[in-house]
Amino acid sequence: MDESHLREEGIASESLFEGNFLHAKRDTVRLPDGHTATREYVIHPGAVVVVPLLDDGRIVLERQYRYPVRQVMTEFPAGKLDAGEDPLVCGQRELLEETGYTAREWARAGLMHLAVGYSTEIIHIYFARGLVLGERQLDQGEFVDVFTATPQELFDGCRDGSVTDAKTLTCAIWLQNVLSGAWTLDWSAAAS
Repeated sequence: MDESHLREEGIASESLFEGNFLHAKRDTVRLPDGHTATREYVIHPGAVVVVPLLDDGRIVLERQYRYPVRQVMTEFPAGKLDAGEDPLVCGQRELLEETGYTAREWARAGLMHLAVGYSTEIIHIYFARGLVLGERQLDQGEFVDVFTATPQELFDGCRDGSVTDAKTLTCAIWLQNVLSGAWTLDWSAAAS
């Protein structure tokens, strides 16, 4: 499909902010009609979210205070990628650190672009099953409550507005379709 009539071409770029985690930029672009415009966006290293499935059909979720929105949010376990890190390795690390669980099997579901209007962030979606509970390894300054719920309880929270985290909402769609059999996953044993 020819998309040339939609594409913008970067012609100048300036750094607005460079932090430990995020980098903000302002670019000047040439629009398809020849005019110019500016685009401000955040460069993000990427992340992974994990949908942990317990053998009894429940799922593992977290509650964590998120300062930018000043709320405690219900989320699936997730975390940012370290430079050059394989997304599966990141998912395994984050699941263990935040929840204490390891998984015998993993399946890559896909990825999502979280906020395409202002961020480069890509979140890789993984499912984990055959969970074994161990000891959490929270990062310094990380405070997370871990709990279990039925898929229906998650879906109800999505519907009633008590679950509003975008990655968790997206994963709820994945979970619903996987559980119904509409979407399949390619499961692999965890590397030992």
